[in-house]
Amino acid sequence: MGAMAEIKHPLARSVGRGVQGRCPACGEGKLFWKYLKVESRCEACDEELARYPADDGPAYLTILLVGHLLIAPLLLFPFVWEMSPWLTVPGILIPLALITLWALSRVKGGWIGLMYALGVTDRDHRLHTADAAD
Repeated sequence: MGAMAEIKHPLARSVGRGVQGRCPACGEGKLFWKYLKVESRCEACDEELARYPADDGPAYLTILLVGHLLIAPLLLFPFVWEMSPWLTVPGILIPLALITLWALSRVKGGWIGLMYALGVTDRDHRLHTADAAD
């Protein structure tokens, strides 16, 4: 298998614009038209945004971040183990769900910015390892 994609656009700028929910190319147009639905084209620069694959990457990364940065340290606090589960479970799960939903769109925007910076599109079949297994 060949080398991975080279950086074609400024990485930090592209990812940062994506995290903000803006077009990674120009930073002006909106990236999403609904919560996680990517605009087909940027209204400002006409960049084709829908061609940058997100697939399951943002969901996995969000779970990884929330799990390691919030859930793992939370288990070290004694109140989690000492209080009634009827109070602890909703008191933890509701804010955790809200934080996860808040983070998911930002992670997906950053992911799309990363794909833009690397120049990876849905037409790059050689980078998809699942296709090689078939």
